[in-house]
Amino acid sequence: MSIFLNFLVIFHFLTTFGASMRKEDSAVEKLCSKIRNGIWAGDTPFTPRKVPFFYGWVIVFAATVGTLFSIPGQTMGFSVFTDILMEELKLSRVALSMAYFIGTVGGGFVLPWLGRVLDRIGERKMAVASSLSTGMILLYLSFVAPISRWIGGWVDASWQTMVSFIVIALGFFMIRTSAQGVLTLTCRNAVGKWFHYYRGMALAISGVFVSFGFSAAPRFLDALVNRFDYQNAWRILGFLTIGLMAPLAWLLFRDSPEESGLKMDGDLSVNNRKEHPDMNIKEDFSLHRALRTHAFWLFNLSFAFYALFGTAYTFHIVAIGEEFGFPKERIFKLFVPMAAVSVTTNLLFGWINPFLRLKYLLIIMNLGAAVGVLGLVGLNQQGGVAAYIIGNGIASGGFVSLTGIVWPRFYGRTWLGAISGLGMSFMVIGSGTGPLLFGWAGDTFGAFKPVLTSCLVIPVLLALAAFKADNPQRALMERT
Repeated sequence: MSIFLNFLVIFHFLTTFGASMRKEDSAVEKLCSKIRNGIWAGDTPFTPRKVPFFYGWVIVFAATVGTLFSIPGQTMGFSVFTDILMEELKLSRVALSMAYFIGTVGGGFVLPWLGRVLDRIGERKMAVASSLSTGMILLYLSFVAPISRWIGGWVDASWQTMVSFIVIALGFFMIRTSAQGVLTLTCRNAVGKWFHYYRGMALAISGVFVSFGFSAAPRFLDALVNRFDYQNAWRILGFLTIGLMAPLAWLLFRDSPEESGLKMDGDLSVNNRKEHPDMNIKEDFSLHRALRTHAFWLFNLSFAFYALFGTAYTFHIVAIGEEFGFPKERIFKLFVPMAAVSVTTNLLFGWINPFLRLKYLLIIMNLGAAVGVLGLVGLNQQGGVAAYIIGNGIASGGFVSLTGIVWPRFYGRTWLGAISGLGMSFMVIGSGTGPLLFGWAGDTFGAFKPVLTSCLVIPVLLALAAFKADNPQRALMERT
């Protein structure tokens, strides 16, 4: 069981262990009630209703910080460490990509269950648990090389590669599950539960800081590694996550506005605003019911593809840059203008989404991904850099915006964790498959261009299919 799951069990025990005690055991019952209703109460350690502005914006701040703390588990957080791990663990690019694939896909299969757990225990507990586990896992990652050598000393030398593979695959599984999976999912769902009409704008404002944080991450982490070495870099990040993010999550997160005596959006005359029909929630969908809608699959497949492609080229960005004559420093600099395009797209999607169907924004996102692929294929050709930056910026901005907007808008909030958890599973599995596919192609063909070219057709087909991605709430309203 991973560190994250251990923390989850502990948290669940601490908050529910008195429920099965005998009713006459008043002392134990009072203690359990104090733990349940004291530590995790909506008005502990302060009352959100007394904040002089709508508390949902505090949730946006906390969710933004939490998403930034997930960077060590994101692909751009690993891109700086890829070549270092290959050298330290004596693994080939394909072997390291395979370990990343196994760990990431393993985490992806766990996420649907964790999404249901999120529905049961709430965003606040889950944010604290995933922050603590992420910090502990980063400390583990800082010791993967000595652990591999120590275990290798007990087995035949011919097994050293396998030992290193297993040790780093376990690390990938834990960090991808905890940080890139659960912490990101929890932060996104928290914003989705506090906003309805302003959900897109709230996510867009958060996305501004997240996009620039993610784009600056490779250069920041590279500087941290150069200053302290890769092991201490991971240790610094681990202690910061445990010491800062976990307490902040307990302090600021709340599970829903209703828990704190508030309403979504702060009830700022939203009911008097003329809304697009797609903004109305007729019924909350269960996961099984959502699976029977076209929209669930078309949005998920689009998100999964961009997760695959975006993760793959980011994971191998140094090697891809060298293939097209871009040194590490130059290729990293392209993330900054790409982030500017991503932020602009995210803000535009956040502002415009209440006025039109989300499927049209999905089409734009997929076409942006196609342009981004085309630009990367022709990176050293005229217009290639511009297409790479603009296309991936649009796709990335649309991806960040739509992944937070679509599930509560299409399927409601009651089973949001289960539905978004399965959606996150698609993205995580895609993000694990991409680096392996690109790593294999790089070793097999001696270049990345063939696999990049083959990726071009997929977003075009998804853009065409997205015309069928209608909001299922619309069909319900048409029947009544």
